[in-house]
This record gives sequence, C-alpha cells and structure tokens, in this order.
Amino acid sequence: MARDLAIDLGTANTLVYCKGRGIVLNEPTVIALNSRTQDVLAMGKDAWQMIGRTPGYIVAVRPLRQGAITDFDITERMIRLLLQRSGVSRLNRPRVLICVPSAITSVERRAVKEATQRAGASTAFLIEQPMAAAIGAGLPIHEPVGNMVVDVGGGTSETAVISLGGMVSSRAIRCGGFDIDAAVSTYVRREYGVAIGERTAEEIKMAIGSAAPYDGEVKAEVRGRELMTGMPKTVVLSPSELRIAIEDQVSQIIDASVQCLGEAPPELAQDIMTQGVHLVGGGALLRGLAQRLADETAVPVHMVDTPLECVVQGAGRCLESFDALQRLFVTDDA
Repeated sequence: MARDLAIDLGTANTLVYCKGRGIVLNEPTVIALNSRTQDVLAMGKDAWQMIGRTPGYIVAVRPLRQGAITDFDITERMIRLLLQRSGVSRLNRPRVLICVPSAITSVERRAVKEATQRAGASTAFLIEQPMAAAIGAGLPIHEPVGNMVVDVGGGTSETAVISLGGMVSSRAIRCGGFDIDAAVSTYVRREYGVAIGERTAEEIKMAIGSAAPYDGEVKAEVRGRELMTGMPKTVVLSPSELRIAIEDQVSQIIDASVQCLGEAPPELAQDIMTQGVHLVGGGALLRGLAQRLADETAVPVHMVDTPLECVVQGAGRCLESFDALQRLFVTDDA
C-alpha cells in the first residue's frame, strides 16, 4: 500500500511527512543541474552547499522564488526526486497533499497539482500554509474563536485570522527570509564596497541579525570581495547596523500583520487579544521579531514549539484524519 504524503514545498526548505511515520525528509529547496546535459546532479543539502561555488556549466537553482514557482519543469523533477526518496515507486502511487502559499494564483495552483501528478502521485490536494500552520500549532480552528497565525517563510510572509475552519481575513506579502538576506548583502555592498554571497548573508543574519535590540550584542566579522580591487576583504558589522539594513523588510512583515488584524471582525479581534498571535516559519526565528510584533499590535505573541516543522505537521494531521479535514483543502474554483 502506498502511504499518503504531505509536502511543504517552501521557498527555503522542503519537508515531507509520511502518514504513520511522521517527517521523513527535511532538505533545502535547491536543485543542482548540469546546464549542458540538463542532468540533476544533487538536491537538498548537497545542492545548497554548491550555491555560489560551481563552475559555469553547473547551476544550483531554487525552483521557487517568493512563494511562486519560477521553473515548472525543474519543480516537477524536484517533486519526483522527493517522492522517490520517500519510497514512492511506479507500483505504489500515493495521495499527496501539498502546502501552498495563499498568495498563489489559480493557474499556479493547477500547475502545482499537474506537476505533482506527473511526478508520480495518484491524486494531489492543496492546503493553504496558514491553515496547515494553525492545525500544526494545535489551535482550535473548528470552534467559533479567533485564531491568528503569522507565518514568516523564506519567500512569503502570510498572516491569517481563522475561525470555524475558514480564513476570515488574510494578508500575504512576497517578502520573507530571503529578502532579509538580500538586504544584508545590499547594505554591505553599499556601505563597505564589499560583495558577499547569498549564504554569507544568511550566516550573518543568523549570527547577529535582530528586529529589536537584545542583551549581549556582539559584532561579527564578514569576509567578502572588495568591489574596487577584486581582493578579499574583512569588515566588522554590528547588530545595530544590521537592524538598519533589514528595517524595511521587518516593517513590511509587521505592517501586513497589523492590517490583517485590522480587517478581522471586532468579536474575533477580542478573542485574539486573549489568545494571542502564533508565530511560525523559519523567518520567525529572527531575534526580537516576536517582541517587536507584540509591541506594535499590543497583542501577546507566542512562538510555536517547532516553527520550521509546524506547517508540514499540520498537513500531516490532515492526512491522519483525511475524511474529517478534507473540507479545509483548496478547491479548484477557489
């Protein structure tokens, strides 16, 4: 028997949940191709290590940018590899539930379904990420109570107020962790004349990046290539400089959350003031983001226990109780 699978196809990381077994795969959403032969050389962690370090004919690409699929052919090949690694063969074709950003269009939805079925699934279902995150966080989504989820991913940030199994108000912006990395890279280039790569920018963000001042701040050394001379150069960055660099992106995420809360009916807004906002997604791990969000909304903010796995765990619960939760899936006419 084929085991049903749930896939959280994120811009930064892809996670696969297998019914009855839990999370079986957690890899960066990167695939390395030989551009001459179009052969897939590596996927996931192996391909991620190649970013910025490959010869001209090998390209390490992210099939998704800002929550949207940029190359459907590569995405299909990636889904096929994911299914193979999860034990799917030609003989057993499982049902697959895919978590998608609420911002994607109906054309993109159909394309994701087709790509999944061509890659080896018997049928493909879609669920919106904020809904899956709310289920994964264990919120009472079927009750007439306001539940608010803020999902800060790699390419998109999504906010939703959920009640009685539906999204009452939602906001999705194409801004996330990668935009913060790009802002760090741009700042170092502009202020110091030093070019740094995508991975280095992410490492600096994780080391000293923050949305608000914190105790025990330390500076970090950054190595890159000086634009004027082309020679390697080291510069020292402080957390306060990094806050200036990423302020625009952090403000966008917080503004979207405030707007979503503002669109919720007064009764639900009242519930959220008691229940609080639940913060999920890899971008939620940015230091001080929960505190900053709490200050600007005047609502308590809770970080869920497993922010990175929350969405796929919610989708996994949908697989375990498929018939009961099937009405939460996205329909083609949505």
